[in-house]
Amino acid sequence: MSRIGKQPIEIPQEARIEVDGNQILVSGPKGSQTFQLRSEVKVELEDGKLMVKRKNDSKMARSLHGLTRTLISNMVVGVTRGWEKTLEVIGTGFTAKTEGEKLVLKLGFSHPVEFTPSEGISFSTAENKIKVTGADKAKVGEVAARIRAAYPPNVYSGKGVRYSGEVVRKKPGKAAKAIGG
Repeated sequence: MSRIGKQPIEIPQEARIEVDGNQILVSGPKGSQTFQLRSEVKVELEDGKLMVKRKNDSKMARSLHGLTRTLISNMVVGVTRGWEKTLEVIGTGFTAKTEGEKLVLKLGFSHPVEFTPSEGISFSTAENKIKVTGADKAKVGEVAARIRAAYPPNVYSGKGVRYSGEVVRKKPGKAAKAIGG
């Protein structure tokens, strides 16, 4: 049995879960999300806890057991506390600021790079740090990855957009040629 799959999902007071057949609706103060269950697993509410169980012992059911539990748990955390990714903009003249809901980055190109947040995502900036927040963990990670891809960290100079805490190993530049050799 899956070690992760058999753990119960604690449901906080502010979260509400509705199970309708194979459809799960999780709602809370940060929003609501739905999840479509596969036929190999089932969900049961017991004493304010959500249990994910598999219907049979097939290979597919075993592989979906822990995954389904983790996805539902991430939804519960997202609608109650929310998810957040922090990025840093490093480089001379590189700036990040918000204009309304848009994120505007100046990354040394001839034009500013703009990002419009998708539904449920918001940006905030302070001192060249960008915070991407939202209720859906996958969406937050995807938007943060798209922002990072606008100018990934350069391995020679170190400048660019990187995740907070990301370590970029710098490569040495070209070595000067020895004279008379």
